[in-house]
This record gives sequence, C-alpha cells and structure tokens, in this order.
Amino acid sequence: MKFLDAIAAEHRLIEAVSGALRTWAGAVGGAGAEPEDGERFMCFFRDFAGGFHHAREEGVLFPALVREAELGADSGPLAALTAQHRAMERALAALAELVAARASGPPLLAAVHGYLRPLGQHIDAEDSVLLPESRTRLMRAGLLELPEVAPDAAAAAARADGERLVARYPGTDDPEGLRGEGCVVCPSFGDTCQGVEREWWSELEWEDFRDRVG
Repeated sequence: MKFLDAIAAEHRLIEAVSGALRTWAGAVGGAGAEPEDGERFMCFFRDFAGGFHHAREEGVLFPALVREAELGADSGPLAALTAQHRAMERALAALAELVAARASGPPLLAAVHGYLRPLGQHIDAEDSVLLPESRTRLMRAGLLELPEVAPDAAAAAARADGERLVARYPGTDDPEGLRGEGCVVCPSFGDTCQGVEREWWSELEWEDFRDRVG
C-alpha cells in the first residue's frame, strides 16, 4: 500500500532531521551552528511532521481504520496516537519559544529531548504496530489503497529545508532515548491504551494465536 509506504518513508526523514536537531542544539552558541537554522527546524517539525504527516494520519488513515476495519476512534491505539500528536505539539511549542529566544546550553537541550524522545517512541510504535496492523486490516476489509494528499506550499518548503538541515548537521543519536518495537515502547501503553492485542484483536485472532503457540 503506497500510502503506508509513504508514511514509513516520512518517518525516516523525521528521524534524520531529529538527529540533525540534536547536533544543532548541542553546537548552537558556538562555532559551526547557525542560530537562524533553529527556526528552520521548528518549521520542519511544525509544518511537515505535524501539519502534514500527523494531519494525514489523522485525516486519512485513522478514519479508514474506523470505517473499514471497525476500530474504535475514542479508545485504544487510535485515541492514544492522536493524544500523542497533541502532546508533541505542546512540547514543540515550548521548544520553539526557547529557539525564538536564542537559548542554548542545558535549557535548550532539555527541551529538545523533551520533544524528540516521545517522538521517537511514537514513530517506533507506528512502525512496528500501527502500520503493519493497518496494512493487514485494511486489505482484509478489501481496501487496497488510501487516497494520497499532496503537501501544501508550507509543508513542501519545510520538507526541503529539513533535507538541507540533514546535509548540514550530521545526525547525533540520543544515548538515553528508549527505542524499540511493539506496544511496550509506546508512551501510552498501560495508561490510556492496553496494547493492540487487548484493544483490537478479535476472538478469532486470539484463537489463531493460541493455536500457533500451542
């Protein structure tokens, strides 16, 4: 499904720009980092990652799962992922204030980690759970493709800036960031969502699982 493949490819770009942002934040205030690039990073995450990528998930993918796969919108994974989008918007707004004030050092780095760590876990949960589950359930419902949405001018410009920033700032990993696969890496697991098996699996799926594991 090309739509889901595009979402996964966008995750790779968002991760690359995340690494570049960590590099920039660690260097800004000294040589080798342009303070003006801070606003370009903010535009990427606001206009592309949020305004285009997350909006497309909420506007196209999630409604299709509710409509075609009969999954709940107000509880479970879809509600949890939507709530995470809103939480990341708030974290990004706080970070953007520091960037606009030309902050540097520990306060800026703390805000960068406060935004990027949940974002990385969110991407892992979508890559390892949401996207494969969506592919299976939509195809089972007879839906082979989802309508594509073209980025507007702001999102397209933000994406181009993101690609330039990745080329300018070699990515830095977060050694303290928790990453992994499955529902257990999701920030909402055990809180507002009990995992895809409990939230989405039918009795037939549970029976198939029991048969496979004996």
